[in-house]
Amino acid sequence: MENKKMCLALFSGSLDKLTAAGVILSGAAADDMEVDVFVLLQGARAFKREVADDPEKLSMAENAHLKKEFMESLRVLKVKTWVEFFKEAKALTKVKVHICGLAGKIWGGEKIEDFVDLADDICGIGAYITSAQEADVHLFI
Repeated sequence: MENKKMCLALFSGSLDKLTAAGVILSGAAADDMEVDVFVLLQGARAFKREVADDPEKLSMAENAHLKKEFMESLRVLKVKTWVEFFKEAKALTKVKVHICGLAGKIWGGEKIEDFVDLADDICGIGAYITSAQEADVHLFI
């Protein structure tokens, strides 16, 4: 059977949604899916080198007042960080992380070196649309 393909548009740069995306990537890796992650707008800020490893610099999508409780629960449950989830998925299956060129520029990232090592390239929105059209599963977070 041919491997299935997932396209994940990561619009949000919030800690809760980045963690959710990491969990989804783990499931896709376990199912040996090929995954294209397109990091859009606010998501691009989270992938900046100076932001990615510092949860204090990330917001919560909803219920901002629950951020400390959410972070404490992750710690107590020994849940991987979103960056660790992404790295693990990339090691297990074909996962490519594409930074939207406009989104990168909005947050001061013009070169691939401005982003964490998870990022594979900087591309335009056309690449995302093509991937979404070709995917078996398309998610927007």
